[in-house]
Amino acid sequence: MTRSSGCVLLLVGALVGVAGVAAAAQEAPLVAWTGGPTPPLALRELDGRPHDLTDYRGKVVAVNFWATWCQPCREELPSLERLREAMRGRQFEAVAVNVAEGESRVRRFLNEVPLRLPVLLDRDGETQRAWKVRGLPATFLLDREGVIRFWYLGELDWAQPAILRTVESLLAGTP
Repeated sequence: MTRSSGCVLLLVGALVGVAGVAAAAQEAPLVAWTGGPTPPLALRELDGRPHDLTDYRGKVVAVNFWATWCQPCREELPSLERLREAMRGRQFEAVAVNVAEGESRVRRFLNEVPLRLPVLLDRDGETQRAWKVRGLPATFLLDREGVIRFWYLGELDWAQPAILRTVESLLAGTP
């Protein structure tokens, strides 16, 4: 299996093919998280600025794991950026965690696809493993207390009404 064809794997009782995941991604709501407590996340941006998940307490946070070689990731990130912009001025943040790639590769990607959301570097993949990420893209939606409430493995359009309702319910404090 090549890196790009293995980009989206979904293990929830059964393995679903990449084509099935891509088709379902356009309709699928976020999945309730049952994978245990929220792991730590303390990483740096390309410019060296530190980010710690605990600094985001009081905000709803989307944590997206991605890689430059993953085509669904490349297509999803602008959608996540638009959600962040739509939520500007509200207690919402989105962060993109690049998994185990070099700074130069990430910089080249950001020259092609400029993002204003924080891009964090998981240089050795330790954070990915701690978060039990088994495929890319993978996104976790955390409530204001920093607890993972929902997740999705695969590409999503973050403007879907069902997703927006979920984000709004977390902002209102009613997951």
